Amino acid sequence: MITMAGVVGQVGCLTLAIIAAALFGGLWLDSQFDTKPLFALVLVLASVPLTLYLMFRVVLSLAPKIQLSVDKAVEKSDEEKTEVGEKRTETKET
Repeated sequence: MITMAGVVGQVGCLTLAIIAAALFGGLWLDSQFDTKPLFALVLVLASVPLTLYLMFRVVLSLAPKIQLSVDKAVEKSDEEKTEVGEKRTETKET
């Protein structure tokens, strides 16, 4: 079962991985070409729209699964409430 916390964790790890890769890649390129902050800044700034796009795609792909989980939980809760209500009416009748 997929939960909202699972999706948030997945999106957070994805964001961290992309920005870290951009930063370390930029620092490596800066050391190779002796252009201290240029590549690091450009790659980190370029990673922001990429991260937003991928975050959007992950959430959209997992949203239907989360909705199914929520619907099942609501149905189960409604069934339990109905059972409790039936037991109460049986108790009152006797």
